[in-house]
Amino acid sequence: MRNVRHLLESKGSEVYSVAPDAPVVEAIRLMAQRGIGALVVLDGERLAGVVSERDYARKVVLQGRSSSSTLVQEIMTPDVVQVGLDDTVDRCMQLVTDRRLRHLPVVDGDRVIGVVSIGDLVKAVIEDQQEELDQLQRYIAG
Repeated sequence: MRNVRHLLESKGSEVYSVAPDAPVVEAIRLMAQRGIGALVVLDGERLAGVVSERDYARKVVLQGRSSSSTLVQEIMTPDVVQVGLDDTVDRCMQLVTDRRLRHLPVVDGDRVIGVVSIGDLVKAVIEDQQEELDQLQRYIAG
């Protein structure tokens, strides 16, 4: 079974982040530029939260707030579920399913070293299942 370390090795571990005191419009611009749905919120090196397109839609757009005058810290999710390099894909899938999450920051000690998305996890599960099917087909044919 693959773990988070394997996922980051294949997808890369670049972390896109924003400061808690940045205006929301800055976070939305960065998400749009990078084609991603969430950013890690870092207060210096410390993980302060996660801000997502969902947070923006629900806490800015639907409430009629201004994205240039609203700060990231006002809409971010501060209590972040995080995982480590040795956590398995199965454990991560359980977390995103049970907690209805889409992004899991990967931490090593106090440092954020990557982010795993639900898409990354689904891709890994599909690849693992395909490998298992291929092995079974070789066994049956051979």
